[in-house]
Amino acid sequence: MASVTYEHVYKRFDEPLSNLDAKLRVQTRAEITKLHQQLATTFVYVTHDQVEAMTMATRIAVIRRGLMQQVDTPQTLYDKPSNVFVAGFIGSPAMNFFDAKVERSNGNLIIDSEAFNAVIPKTKASKYEEYVGKRVIFGIRPEDIHDPSFTPADIQTSLVEARVDVTELMGSEIYLHLKAKGDTFVGRVDPRTYMRAGNDVQVAFNMDNIHLFESEGDQATIM
Repeated sequence: MASVTYEHVYKRFDEPLSNLDAKLRVQTRAEITKLHQQLATTFVYVTHDQVEAMTMATRIAVIRRGLMQQVDTPQTLYDKPSNVFVAGFIGSPAMNFFDAKVERSNGNLIIDSEAFNAVIPKTKASKYEEYVGKRVIFGIRPEDIHDPSFTPADIQTSLVEARVDVTELMGSEIYLHLKAKGDTFVGRVDPRTYMRAGNDVQVAFNMDNIHLFESEGDQATIM
């Protein structure tokens, strides 16, 4: 009986859209995605653009200085980044980071930074018990920072006082560039907000979607 061997065939793309204008990049991105689906073969696509990676890939390998940081689906990289580098690379605008401590107050665990104190939901508190009194990096994505007047009803929030530095109207949302003491951060809020540059405001952090990272070494996610 003759033996049968199978050769794994793949296509390699090395930053093919880097020289295109914004509109053509979007169109070509969609065409490559359709081609991938039609050919049903493996594409290896190299890019520095995380939007391209997120919208086109079925799996992403995030590499830093030649070292693999994490390999997983786009949604898993977004929801469960393995360290600060991956968390900051995936998502646009990038995740906000704050130097902080985990502390205990009135029976709750809290995130204590120079800019704010935020209560960790009891459903998440148990996995952070061993970090009480320790320095951590607190991460929250811009889309998890809301105008309190337009906050989803089913989330646990903590209010943070800040001053609006700049607003960017995007049509379907507004980017708020905020300052709280020494920290600057970005929120993506409902376009109906009345918050404007120069306003002293309160914004609502969605504490259901927080990320904590070790403050030293590889700055790995605290799971």
